[in-house]
Amino acid sequence: MRTLIIYTSVHHGNTGKVAQAMAGALGADMVDAAGAEPGLIDHYDLIGFGSGIYHGRHHQTLFRFVEMLPAVDGTLAFVFSTSGRGVAQDHTALKQVLEAKGFWIVGDFVCKGWDTYTVLGLVGGINKGRPDARDLAHAAAFADDLARHWGDAGR
Repeated sequence: MRTLIIYTSVHHGNTGKVAQAMAGALGADMVDAAGAEPGLIDHYDLIGFGSGIYHGRHHQTLFRFVEMLPAVDGTLAFVFSTSGRGVAQDHTALKQVLEAKGFWIVGDFVCKGWDTYTVLGLVGGINKGRPDARDLAHAAAFADDLARHWGDAGR
């Protein structure tokens, strides 16, 4: 299954670390959303979309990229994020945009990330050291599960 991970990792590289763990497990290509070309998705069976969470939503760079994508016909997709709040994140907004484009969402993943955004930076932030080795192992396990469950879908 040809897999691509499109991500935005802005402040501390949190989301980039998670994307790398998933890419390693899936044998996936990775591309930063800021430099990605929309036509790139045509060559993949499964596409992951991820970023940190800002004010309850994925980063605007990722949304801008997704909005430029052409319509697809059931291409498999997953969504992931990192944030100071961690596991309570709601991916609904990004999922809705992807589904409107014709993607079929097959999973999502969330983990805590070091967060020094706004006033949190004044106190050194929260979740320093996250994502840690355990978080990255969970990300890789999530990706392994996707490959096991959906691996034949692209063949």
